[in-house]
Amino acid sequence: MPAALSSAISRQTFDILPVNGPLGAEIIGLDLNQPVSDTDLARIRTAFVKYGLVIFRDQRITPQQHVAFSRRFGPLQVHVLNRFHLQGHPEVLIVSNVIENGQPIGLVDAGADWHSDLSYMPKPSLGSLLHAQELPPEQGDTSFANMFNAYETLPADVKKTLEERRAVHSYVYRYRRLQKLSPWRADLTQKQIDEVPEVDHPVVRVHPESGRKALFVSEGFTSHIIGLPADESAALLKFLHEHTIRAENVYRHTWRAHDIVFWDNRSTVHYAPITPQHLRRTLYRTTVEGDVPV
Repeated sequence: MPAALSSAISRQTFDILPVNGPLGAEIIGLDLNQPVSDTDLARIRTAFVKYGLVIFRDQRITPQQHVAFSRRFGPLQVHVLNRFHLQGHPEVLIVSNVIENGQPIGLVDAGADWHSDLSYMPKPSLGSLLHAQELPPEQGDTSFANMFNAYETLPADVKKTLEERRAVHSYVYRYRRLQKLSPWRADLTQKQIDEVPEVDHPVVRVHPESGRKALFVSEGFTSHIIGLPADESAALLKFLHEHTIRAENVYRHTWRAHDIVFWDNRSTVHYAPITPQHLRRTLYRTTVEGDVPV
């Protein structure tokens, strides 16, 4: 947005209210159908970094508006599963359990284990914006865990073990595990596999905006910790995962109609069990590119 135009936009009046939990805040009173000034955007971003997750209530916006707002936070990443891109909007991934004509209209099991979106990329995601389109009356919640807290509450000896360690993140690793559980995951093409080679990132990353340290491994995409025997790596990852998802570290989001939830993939992991097919659930997701973890 040109600076002159942005500076002429009136500020909106909205409140930022922390939720009752280890992360998250609601943004009340902001209307994304209206232009968002740079000043308001900076306030949103500050809350996003501070709370790890912000919730915009009752946002009746189009996919084009969703994409445009997401781009205010950085370049968007296009998901490798192009069959679930929203028509006309490749930046939007359809997350859905709905089956039409014998085929899923979206990624059925997108949240089937704890993960940070696109951690398997050289520049993992800054954050994801998920917009509710059709919600079930039950069994549609998404849980989020605070990875700052997860790191800070580790025993001192475990912190010492993790110093300078790096771990491998792999899309194919996760895909093939979920493929065994889901009838809807077709084999990846060689072209798709080539688009997502394995990468390695620090096990503990420094958040580029807050400077805080966060665990950066997940049940979903982290295959192993480099330099450890396979059994030790598996045992340590299991411990870190169980430590991360303790009840006191998790916020469980119960969706309301037209919610947009914007979470920080640099400081959280999330999980959404597959909703049964008779309970229709469809959401649209954009993903903002981050930077190389350090």
